[in-house]
Amino acid sequence: MVTADTGSGDRFVTSDGTALHVRDTGPADAPATVLFVHGWTQDSTCWDIAAAAMPDDVRVVRYDHRGHGGSAPARSGTRTLEQLADDLAEVIDGVVPTGRIVLVGHSMGGMTLMALAERHPSLVESRIAGIAFVATSSGDMHRISLGLKGALGRSVPRVEPVLRSLLERRKKGTLPGNPRLLTPAARWLVFGKKARREHVIETVRQSLGAHPASIGGFMDAIFAHDRRVALGALRNKPTVVLVGDRDRLCPVAHAKVIADELPATDFVLYPGAGHMLMYERSVEVNARILSLLYRAIPTR
Repeated sequence: MVTADTGSGDRFVTSDGTALHVRDTGPADAPATVLFVHGWTQDSTCWDIAAAAMPDDVRVVRYDHRGHGGSAPARSGTRTLEQLADDLAEVIDGVVPTGRIVLVGHSMGGMTLMALAERHPSLVESRIAGIAFVATSSGDMHRISLGLKGALGRSVPRVEPVLRSLLERRKKGTLPGNPRLLTPAARWLVFGKKARREHVIETVRQSLGAHPASIGGFMDAIFAHDRRVALGALRNKPTVVLVGDRDRLCPVAHAKVIADELPATDFVLYPGAGHMLMYERSVEVNARILSLLYRAIPTR
């Protein structure tokens, strides 16, 4: 169900009563829609640059995952990728009930697209015309080292339960912190070379706006994520896999696994770029999304 929202978007209520914040622009009757799905701790504003680059005759839909941005917190038991896939399926049915769709998923958003293929194969087969996987992974997230070497790198997975516990203890509100003071850590973790300061600050701002207990629960979901087999349902779809060679969270090896399962995909490596490709390589990424759109829906 979609209702009016007091913010810059609509309020979509899922079947379990969770209110999601949705941004919907472009012609409502457009034959083609680009639907952007954001990553862990971010919100749909991370796609502002990409959304603005889409053609005027294409509908553009973005929404905040439960527990993120302007959406309601994710209740206990719903902090899973399976739930995010079901939310996406409901958004498609409720907000974009007709026409062909190109899905663009970043990080946890890309994982959500894989879970959608796993849980809703008929929807993917009938409605999805193309998929862009941006800085994401199909599994083995419990083995990431953040690019650190030796014992330090091997210790990274052991930090996850500690951080998750700290986040889940904060039941209400958002995380404290000054975005400007946290930019050095964010720059190191999710950006590559020559990141613009305003993009780093914006990324931190989004993270501080997420619901702590919700994103703590989604950490478990990301570490348990294993959907390489699910990619098989997408082999007949036009796809593109984008990754930066300095991505610490979803490294190049993870992107190559996805590309290996999708032999007809376009695999694009961005030297010097990190995890936040929609900011770091916005012009190139937007061009790839447009190319995918024209390839997936040539008669739009």
